[in-house]
Amino acid sequence: MEEQIKSALDNVRPSLQADGGDVEFVSLAEDGTVSLKLTGACGCCPHAQMTLKNGIENYLKEKIPGVTAVLGV
Repeated sequence: MEEQIKSALDNVRPSLQADGGDVEFVSLAEDGTVSLKLTGACGCCPHAQMTLKNGIENYLKEKIPGVTAVLGV
């Protein structure tokens, strides 16, 4: 499942990079929780949590059964 997540993040990455940011995969817990790190402009953006929850988490849950949540680290 980790490889599926990394591949899906490659689809999200261009949107983040267009705003000067990026996303890094950190870990996958047994319960399906994915830990990610937003970097660049996204790392200090006041909307970072919204990007993680409403954007990336929803996308990963839709594309990969078994993903239960996304956490920012």
